[in-house]
Amino acid sequence: MENINEIPRDQGIDHSLTLLKEGYEYILNRRKNLQTDIFETRILGKKAVCLGGKEGAQLFYDQSKFQRQDAFPNRVVETLFGKNAVQTLDGEAHRHRKKMFLNVMTKEKVDNFLDIMKIEWERALDEWSKKNEIVFYEEMKTLLCKAAFKWIGYPLHEDNAETFMNELGAMFESPAAFGPEHWAGRNKRNRMEKKMEKLVEKIRSDEVQVQQDSIMHQFVFYKDLDGNLLDAETAAVEIINILRPVIAISVYINFIVMALAQYPHERVKLKKHPGYAPLFIQEVRRFYPFFPFAVAKAKSSFTWNGYAIQEGTLVLLDIYGTNHDPNLWDNPDEFQPERFANWKDDRFSLIPQGGGNVETTHRCPGEQLTIETMGMALDYLINKMDYEVPEQDMYITMNTIPSIPKSKVILKDVKRVRESIH
Repeated sequence: MENINEIPRDQGIDHSLTLLKEGYEYILNRRKNLQTDIFETRILGKKAVCLGGKEGAQLFYDQSKFQRQDAFPNRVVETLFGKNAVQTLDGEAHRHRKKMFLNVMTKEKVDNFLDIMKIEWERALDEWSKKNEIVFYEEMKTLLCKAAFKWIGYPLHEDNAETFMNELGAMFESPAAFGPEHWAGRNKRNRMEKKMEKLVEKIRSDEVQVQQDSIMHQFVFYKDLDGNLLDAETAAVEIINILRPVIAISVYINFIVMALAQYPHERVKLKKHPGYAPLFIQEVRRFYPFFPFAVAKAKSSFTWNGYAIQEGTLVLLDIYGTNHDPNLWDNPDEFQPERFANWKDDRFSLIPQGGGNVETTHRCPGEQLTIETMGMALDYLINKMDYEVPEQDMYITMNTIPSIPKSKVILKDVKRVRESIH
């Protein structure tokens, strides 16, 4: 009979405030202090078990042991995901709904998005060259918003782009915020959902026409396991769930600019060795903080490595900490793209957008699109545009989620290096 050990505990009544204070590093700090990849804590008055490392990630993405339904805090559902979203489903319902997303993440569809992105980059460069300086993060959100809507088959009118960008951006900028910022995020999601819901109804009634081979058409007329159309509200939520993550790539592209500014020798390597770019992109995804942790609930009671996890227990997987785990990465707090030269992806060590098999787990289906979009951004920043990075506050705090620098990255004197499509 297996011996049952007591799970190490973070002593204290409740650690919600500590989690807010330490942010991305909360779980990693406890793992280091307690010298364990599993520990128990209390968040918002509830017991939670925190996992980290490769084995912890393998356990967390075991679909037989964990569920996502009812696991997420309401504030996350009401801002980031939306009610009845694919992220909150389990089992066959999740796999079936996720196919809808995987079907639009084919190489052909991703290449189509990149073609659209290229045109938007060129147009943006023309506009940026007329200005003394730009706030790059905000510009990238707008650029990605325009590209995303064109990609799904419903191009935005130029006058509406900024409004849609602000509403979609608030969804990933406000879940961890408190007070007015959080409630503003909820209100913006509500407005966006209502607009999308009306659009779904108009497309279904032929009042608005979209191409039958478009992503929008596929989502609007998607049928569930029982062969029924999703209700208009849920269809709207899932349309948003393909738009919002595309715009959130702006955070990663911000990190690219920051890395080039903080590690100027990397620019030399990128110019000299074109094959170095994929290594650089993976290191940006590993090194900089994006998602702090993932959340699930234990389906039933079970024992893992001698520790008993009870049914219904909230479990947090340390995403940031696993990407900075010294047992997985040499010198994890140093920016070293070369580490990926001979790297073998085991699906559970590098997990900035989740772990496991993308087809069966909750790993982000848009991960490859993210990597390709970052690659295009890096190519423009290195080879197709010139700019200055003026003195500014680019410090990122580990308790701000997502971690966006105060200046939002200001670029000055942006110019085109060479024509890229003409």
